[in-house]
Amino acid sequence: MSEDIIIPAIAGDGSLFPIEKMEAHRLGQQHLAISVFVFSGSRLLIQQRAAGKYHCPGRWANTCCSHPHWDEAPEHAAVRRVGEELGFSVPLRKTAVIDYRADVGGGLIENERVHVFTAQADEATLATSLNPEEVAAVRWVEVADLPRLLADEPDTLCPWFAIYIRRWAELNLGV
Repeated sequence: MSEDIIIPAIAGDGSLFPIEKMEAHRLGQQHLAISVFVFSGSRLLIQQRAAGKYHCPGRWANTCCSHPHWDEAPEHAAVRRVGEELGFSVPLRKTAVIDYRADVGGGLIENERVHVFTAQADEATLATSLNPEEVAAVRWVEVADLPRLLADEPDTLCPWFAIYIRRWAELNLGV
């Protein structure tokens, strides 16, 4: 994926303006993002970011995280990115909008207003086709095990995934 993608940033008055994705992260400018959580019952599909990612390579995150393009609805971006990264499509339901700020290393800051989406799928039949430029691996984990994973292996998780685990109730995922 090209790093010169134009995404929606949020001005002080709440209006949106276009900004290049890497510039938003270098400046710590608040911008729109999407996060998707696909469950099979009480198990969450998580992804390991590809080694070539511009930040947090090799770390584990929720099912899919990305940014809408300029003039793209978050709902459309969520569907698009699940397909581009993981190679499948599932009906998504929006559950929340939350803000967070996190240092992701290399002088980059995630300052995001995240539109959160969820879906249910059957892990026994869900076929993935991973984009190797985006995703190194996927695995299913019990939601009840996420706090232990955060406590025991914090350096293996993306900063935003750690925030999501700590703020789980705010995500309104129903799991």
